Parts: sequence; C-alpha cells; structure tokens
Amino acid sequence: MLELKVARVQQYLSEVYKVPVKVSSVAPLCEVKGAVDLKGFGYGVPYVIEFKVKGESRRVVLETLRPEGFGHDYFADRAAVLLMQHSVFNRLPRHVRSVDVGSFTSDGDVLKSLGDCCEFFIVTQFVDGVLYHSDLDRIRAVQTVARLDEERCLALSDYLVEIHSVKNRDALGFYIRCVRDLLGHGEEIFGLTDSYPTGLAYADEKFFVDFEKMCVEWRWRLKRKAHRLSRVHGDFHPWNVLFRQACDFTVLDRSRGEWGEPADDVSTMTINYLFYSLQTFGELTGPFEKLFLLFWRNYLDKTGDEEILSVVQPFYAWRSLVLASPIWYPHLPIEVRRQILRFATKALSVERFDFERVGSYLE
Repeated sequence: MLELKVARVQQYLSEVYKVPVKVSSVAPLCEVKGAVDLKGFGYGVPYVIEFKVKGESRRVVLETLRPEGFGHDYFADRAAVLLMQHSVFNRLPRHVRSVDVGSFTSDGDVLKSLGDCCEFFIVTQFVDGVLYHSDLDRIRAVQTVARLDEERCLALSDYLVEIHSVKNRDALGFYIRCVRDLLGHGEEIFGLTDSYPTGLAYADEKFFVDFEKMCVEWRWRLKRKAHRLSRVHGDFHPWNVLFRQACDFTVLDRSRGEWGEPADDVSTMTINYLFYSLQTFGELTGPFEKLFLLFWRNYLDKTGDEEILSVVQPFYAWRSLVLASPIWYPHLPIEVRRQILRFATKALSVERFDFERVGSYLE
C-alpha cells in the first residue's frame, strides 16, 4: 500500500490545470464522498477527487491497474495500457475525457520525471450515470423489456455504426496486430485460457488445447481481412457504458488501441444478452433474445457489413472465455459456464455466424 499525501495531490492538480487548486474530498469511487486522506492508497482502486479551480467545483477519477496477471504482470505492462488510454480516450465520440497520465514515485510523490517512478495512473473526468448492466439486471428480474430498453439497445448499436464508419486504409498493419493480439495478448484468448485453474469439471486441458487450435486457424483467416480496419472502442460491454436520462450515455475505458476489427465491439456487447438470458432462462429467449436480434439487425441494416458474420467467431470465443471464467465470475452456475463455452466452440466451427439461430450453438 502507498501513503499518498493529499497536499501532493493538490500540488499535482495545480500543475495540471496551471492554476492553484484546492482539494476538498478524496474517496474510493464506490463511496464518492469521504475523508481527505489517501493513507493506504491501493493500486487498482479508482478514487474520486473533488476540488475547486477558480471557484468552480470539479471532480476527476484517479485510477491505476492491478498487477494481477492478464498481461499486467510488469510495471511496464501497466504503464503501456494507461499511456495508450490517455492517448486515445479523447479521440472517441462520447468517451469520458482523459485529463492526464502520471506516475507515482517510490517515496509517494507525484512527479513528471520518470526516472524514479514505480506505477502509472490515469486521471479522467468524473461522469454521472448508471452503468448499463443495471438495465440488464432489472430485465432479468422482471423478465420483460420496456420501450426504453429497446431504444437504448438501438442507441448502442447506432453508436457502433457511427464509430466503425471511420476506416483506416493507411495503417493496415494495425489489423494484423489486432488479430495477433486477439490470441497472444495476456488480456485475450491465451491469457484467459492460462488463467483457468486445472481440474475443472467443465473444461479440462484437452478442451483448451483443441480450443486454442481452432483459434489459431481463425487467426490465419482473419489476417486476409485487413481492409476491415476501423475505429473501435475495444472493450464495449455493459460495465463500460454510463446512461443518464433516456438514451444519453458516456462510454468508459477504451482499450487495446484505437484501430481494430468492428466485430470486437459488436461481440463484446451482444454476448451479454446471451449471458444474461442463460442465467435467467437457460437459453437465449424472451427479452434478451429480442435485444440480441434488435442490436444485430440494426447494425447490419445500417452498415451493410455482412462480412462481419465471417469474422466475429473468434471474438465471441474470447469474450466467452471471460464470461465462463471462475476468476471473473466465481458464482456462475457450472451449467451456464458449459453453455457459454459450448456456444464459443460451436461458433468457431462455422464459417458464417448465424445470429438469427444462436440457439443451435447451445445444443
């Protein structure tokens, strides 16, 4: 744990804003309000800092990454993620703004010099709202969708239509990098399979060996699709979308680069409709099937991107590994884990993903 002096935070923010700043409150994000004391600051815990600049009240969030596997083992790994995020957050529509990226030093100071730094952090604007997963929690409880649920689903689909419309024909190597990282990066397929403990009743070593072999074959198919390189979010799931009134929302935590495969974003959001439906009904049906199909149909109607159905499979496989993980979701029933991994395996086995018949991938 690091003891970080509030006076130094105040000095740091004054340097960032280039005017004197008065800090009034610092607290973990889950509490929002709290005593002005950062003794025992924990890496990986986001803190809300309330302060005044020229009499104007402002709030920002200071956050680091936890050094807990998934390619974040080294200090340099975590630094790379935060430096990248700072460089790309402000270039994506509706994304929370990044204010600065900085580092802690071994004595607890916050300085711009990097020679003695021991951990990086990012500072973003504070944004009010309710995470989208709260909508899905409510739908699971009442087992029906309201008109607003459909409108928000369409708003999220439209958002991807908008950001994916920006293509990059001058840096096609980013696409190959994206596909390579899909397998080899610590946050993605190989990193996830490595994180599963041994002795699982629903996924043994042979399962993962066969699973990885299928994914490697997909890598070589996708390498020929570099013309698809598009602006992406990179981690577009219900825990990274904050809704306010109606369909007004802000996205958080853009990840893994500025350019990539649109199927990444589409799969990352839509698999959650499947995930919630499996937990509620044991299959994709009812309100969650309605949202799943609504999202997909709207996206395809407005982009005309039928080719996405021939590349989305390994991205669904990756996100399935996340959702079936005993680390990320320790209380998930074993049968739901089996169904998610069965879905991923069946999807990897087809050349064209049939989103209208997802139930066939669960049989």
